Amino acid sequence: MSDFFLAAAKPSVWGVALVVIVLVGTAVKFFAVRGTVKVAMCQIFILDGDRHGNFIRIENAIEEAKRAGAQIACLPESIVFGWVNPDAHKKALPIPGKYSLLLCELARKYRIYICAGLDEKDQDCLYGSAVLIDDKGEIILKHRKLEVLPELMEPPYTGANDVSAVADTRFGKIALLICADTHRADILDRIAALKPKLLLVPYGYAEKEENWPAHAAEFHDIVKKTAIKTGAAVVGTNLVGQITNGPWAGRVYGGQSIAVDKTGKTLALAKDRDRNIKLVSVSVAR
Repeated sequence: MSDFFLAAAKPSVWGVALVVIVLVGTAVKFFAVRGTVKVAMCQIFILDGDRHGNFIRIENAIEEAKRAGAQIACLPESIVFGWVNPDAHKKALPIPGKYSLLLCELARKYRIYICAGLDEKDQDCLYGSAVLIDDKGEIILKHRKLEVLPELMEPPYTGANDVSAVADTRFGKIALLICADTHRADILDRIAALKPKLLLVPYGYAEKEENWPAHAAEFHDIVKKTAIKTGAAVVGTNLVGQITNGPWAGRVYGGQSIAVDKTGKTLALAKDRDRNIKLVSVSVAR
């Protein structure tokens, strides 16, 4: 082999340096991305009992979240029937069932993780539940609400006995709670023991119309304390609209969804009492 071809076959110093720079840049980018997750707080309007319309609003929100670059879409509590809607006793379905499978189809269609609150019927019991669905359309975690506020619906939701195990995802360990669960220290202690990096919480945080927007301070304080207590970043997505059944009929869901880091520092806030698909980058670094 001639000297010319031998020289050509040897990598130059500059060529090696270029390869090293590219590899280091790729590694830095990989680990930076791996340490964060983009979550969309899908703060939407839900109309009690308008199942078809609610799913139109749900899909529109998920599509918008995906276009914005979200990897997870976090929706509010009881998104099919509305919270404390007694019709759910007759019309809610098991999980998996029609409504959860529709969400699975949306997760596959848009290649996005979905967290959502769903009423769940299991024999004679009605649970306020939440599911986490991966981007392949598989339910990877289900949580049944523990703190159900039984005085607000007759017959009431059935309360669960324990928190679910975490889901180990490519973003890190993710756990679920629902709304009033975050008010109980014993529940937060049990979540903390699971050591999630991210806690997703569908909310139905309501108050009398005249008490908004001031009531958001209490809501946000609860979310911040939840993060500090559990050691996890928290994304809390609230509803927009109004309760139409039971003792709290007429109370308003105030929106103002919030995401905080594990220290309780606010990362993002959604609008007051209006639809808002709010994207936030959340650190889930190990």
